[in-house]
Amino acid sequence: MSDPYAIEIHDLHKSYGKVQALRGVNIDVKPGELFGFLGPNGAGKTTTIRCMLDMIRPDSGSIHILGLDPQKNAPAVHNLVGYLPGELNLEANLKVKSALRYFSELRGNHVEWDFVQQLAQRLDLDLSVQIKNLSKGNKQKVGLVQALMHEPQLLLMDEPTSGLDPLMQQEVYRLLREAKAKGTTIFFSSHIINEVESLADRVAIISKGTVIEEAEPGKLIKMEVRRMQVRFKEPVDSPIFEHIEGVSVISKNSGKVVTLRVEGDLDGIIKALAQYPVVDIDLQRQSLEEAFLAYYQSGAKEEI
Repeated sequence: MSDPYAIEIHDLHKSYGKVQALRGVNIDVKPGELFGFLGPNGAGKTTTIRCMLDMIRPDSGSIHILGLDPQKNAPAVHNLVGYLPGELNLEANLKVKSALRYFSELRGNHVEWDFVQQLAQRLDLDLSVQIKNLSKGNKQKVGLVQALMHEPQLLLMDEPTSGLDPLMQQEVYRLLREAKAKGTTIFFSSHIINEVESLADRVAIISKGTVIEEAEPGKLIKMEVRRMQVRFKEPVDSPIFEHIEGVSVISKNSGKVVTLRVEGDLDGIIKALAQYPVVDIDLQRQSLEEAFLAYYQSGAKEEI
């Protein structure tokens, strides 16, 4: 009988001196699931993943990866897992092709090189360039290829689209969905709400070392916080926006330029704006820390 969970983490604690990085983390991930791990920087996402691979040891708690204890069976776990770290350190003088050949050798040369070339082509990665001459985004592509190249049973990815442009991010999303379709379990961390919302089957939200909630991805839209600056052709009376749920006026300039704070979806404000001649809209997402502060202090958590 196969194990009911690909990942089981129970009551995980980890401290660095006086700093408590993890405070009793509990996560269960089913086989074949695409699971998002959402939280602001410093919340404990990377520490959790490193504990899962026995790169660091927790102070207490238990972990099972594909039915194996990584503290007792680290080589077996590593053989089954593809890992993309948040910061990938590679030998600077190697060419990309040589670096990937090296990773293939570490895995006993059980990698189909045609598949590696396909991945590189899809990610627009030049295999002939030296690592030291790569941009941050292209180094990220090398990390993605080495994680995917052996078609692992489980992918552990720490901020998989970091440093990539929007078009390449979409290609990474397609690669992850294709891996899931083949039965791969995927666990990825992110601090970007809409990335987790678009990819994950389920999501755990971590803050200050504690999983504070598990939610369906579609409900994450309630946590979105945006700053919207609207420029009108003619002056508009800004109080009209204050009656829209989740919308507040930050500032106005003669009524022609209004800056708004928008929580949740944009439906209400878009319908209101449709009544006026709009020249331009500038929309910026605020940080996840600001979203957490607005969402959990407002009592909206009770709605999930």
